[in-house]
Amino acid sequence: MKLYTSSLAPNPRRVTIFLAEKGITVPTVEIDLAKKENLFPEFLRRNPLGRVPVLEFDDGSYLAESVAICRYFEGTHPEPPLFGRGAREQADVEMWNRRMEYEVLGNVTGCFRHTHPYWKGRIEQVGAYGDLCRRTLEERMAWLDGEIAGRSFIAGERFTVADITAVTAFDLGRVARIRIPETLANLTKWYAAVSARPSVVSTSPARKSA
Repeated sequence: MKLYTSSLAPNPRRVTIFLAEKGITVPTVEIDLAKKENLFPEFLRRNPLGRVPVLEFDDGSYLAESVAICRYFEGTHPEPPLFGRGAREQADVEMWNRRMEYEVLGNVTGCFRHTHPYWKGRIEQVGAYGDLCRRTLEERMAWLDGEIAGRSFIAGERFTVADITAVTAFDLGRVARIRIPETLANLTKWYAAVSARPSVVSTSPARKSA
């Protein structure tokens, strides 16, 4: 088994944090996105969409998409439960993880892809869309600050995959000059606490690029 990944990209990092929280070690193959190695024919044979991460099994089959890979490892290594325990808790975690994907990560990614110089010439940038994503994210941060009042983590009192999705989103946001306003006390406190977890520290983009 091996994991094709990119240490500076948010979706592969979600898997890396997940594995670190589980205490699972998987051999990795670094894919250089700046050099477009994800579009090389040998990689496209593993994932025709040209995206990381991709998990290669010993039988030669492949599994793509970060949450799908995390689901696999949750099934094979259920402790600690990062997708929740029992039907209701698992449903809550699913709800919050999807909210973090659509309301936070999606807007961060949209802003980054359509306003940052890195993407110039790589995609057709629409600056107005990037600006809209930034404004929408500002609204979503205020919403999330209210939602997490009185609890420690995004989906409740247990660290879950929803926190992993959110922290990787906000860390990517820093590249696009997006910061959590200090006036959002609940979100600021959550971000500081989650950012201090060893799994998050060891995989931080700043650490990897240093």
